[in-house]
Amino acid sequence: MTIRGKVRKFGDNVNTDDIIAAQYLVTTEPQELGKHCMEHLRPNFTKEIEKGDIIVAGKYFGCGSSREHAPLAILGCGISAVVAKSFASIFFRNSINIGLPILECKEADEIKENDILEIDLGAGIIKNLTQNKSYVTSAFPQFLQKIIAAGGLINYLKKEKR
Repeated sequence: MTIRGKVRKFGDNVNTDDIIAAQYLVTTEPQELGKHCMEHLRPNFTKEIEKGDIIVAGKYFGCGSSREHAPLAILGCGISAVVAKSFASIFFRNSINIGLPILECKEADEIKENDILEIDLGAGIIKNLTQNKSYVTSAFPQFLQKIIAAGGLINYLKKEKR
């Protein structure tokens, strides 16, 4: 599975309240949450992005509360993946459960706003097409790729049950 998109860059310690503010937690509808994604950090974020863009961030992305609303908001606004130096563990699991690919990359600081990335989940390679660089990350095992391709764990389990 390959993902390609333009980078939208953030720093360290982006918490789940930064991703989606508590006032919007009255729904779990991804598109509705997506309308307000990152608005405290970048008020025009959802107006700037194009479907398929990729968030790149620093350390400890997704820290804070364990709500699934945060990765739902990211997916709902059209982001295709998140690359960061590190993630909060509960955010990592929630993201996989709802079908959002996230990858750790120790060189995330080298990646700039508007760079174009191509991510090969199966090979664990992130190519920065703008800078002509490649970064190695952990490859997604086949079962995780199936969960992502199905749109999350629940959809995957429904398919497997048939």
